[in-house]
Amino acid sequence: MTDRTLPHDTYIEAVCEALDKAGPEVKDGRTDDCETRGTYCYLNAVIELDMLTAGLQEEWPHGLLLIWEWHTGREADQGEPDRGPQWLFAELQEGGSNVYPTNLPVYGYASPAAVVDAVRKVISREIEPGSHFNLGQWRGWTGGIIGGSWEHADQLEAACVAWDKQE
Repeated sequence: MTDRTLPHDTYIEAVCEALDKAGPEVKDGRTDDCETRGTYCYLNAVIELDMLTAGLQEEWPHGLLLIWEWHTGREADQGEPDRGPQWLFAELQEGGSNVYPTNLPVYGYASPAAVVDAVRKVISREIEPGSHFNLGQWRGWTGGIIGGSWEHADQLEAACVAWDKQE
């Protein structure tokens, strides 16, 4: 996590704790506010899962990333995401790069248990990595949205909106 407090820190900590309990454990987790094209910021978190200690290195030799983003929506008319949160995942590749992130079929403020359940489906390849050509679609997954929202979703949304007004 960053040295400063961001609106989504507590949420991402709760998701990391749930992953650590259920597995695979979190290898690295950090939150940030990111600048895109020098015109606006968005909130994000990147969670790298430890596939080695989970015994999944053969299936996922370079690892798996989970990405959470909250966008302002200011540039949605220019192809940027709409306002609000989204979860994505990406398979890591040799050398540290990753495949194009794919939407994870959970609510933007998904409960930590829902994120764990969705990650398990990604690991088992029930939900497959996609490409930038099929954003918003889930390859191999027809089960719809997994799980419910986090119990503190309303407070998190309010904090994200307040952050946006300060930017």
